Amino acid sequence: MKIILHKSDLPENSKLKTSDSVAIDAESLGLNYLNRDKLCLAQLCNGDNEVHIIQFDRNKYHCPNLKEILENSKIQKIGHFIRFEIGIFEKYLKAKTKNIYCTKIASKLTRTYTDKHGLLDLTKDLMGITLNKTLQSSDWGSEELSKDQLNYAANDVINLHKLKTKLDKMLVRDKRVEIAKKCFEFLETQVELDLKGFEEDIFSH
Repeated sequence: MKIILHKSDLPENSKLKTSDSVAIDAESLGLNYLNRDKLCLAQLCNGDNEVHIIQFDRNKYHCPNLKEILENSKIQKIGHFIRFEIGIFEKYLKAKTKNIYCTKIASKLTRTYTDKHGLLDLTKDLMGITLNKTLQSSDWGSEELSKDQLNYAANDVINLHKLKTKLDKMLVRDKRVEIAKKCFEFLETQVELDLKGFEEDIFSH
């Protein structure tokens, strides 16, 4: 795996702009981005062995090249619990992410034999790979990221294309492709609810 670190944004001529699909993930100062925790990193991979990591300038968030990819409806964005990325990218980058695929939703629709749908469990079950999650609570706001931090961040996207391929086969097998598409499309509305403060399930009794 090759990791390429970028400051503030991707380069203008990034090959990711011409990809059919891009796996994405984000790291922040915490999980409460609505009221407290700032966006620190974005990780992207187009399915090859390269991971591009953007370390943001948290004073201005000027990222036109990344924003172009996120808003390009011809490029599918693959993420695990991508609801978080959509929301934090909209808040800090003013980007509306289009053409979304969530491996966590796909897992919940197909792996009904388990209640474990985290990336760690999914990668181990479908690919036989055990991810190291010891740096999950790391300080992503540090100016100098360690090699271990960069590897951790990269591992959150490097397998997503292969996981999607396996989950797609399961969705076809279980005849749940169309309901998955509807769930992915609804994420845009769900994130709008999140950003308006409706984080609870408004459909519950």
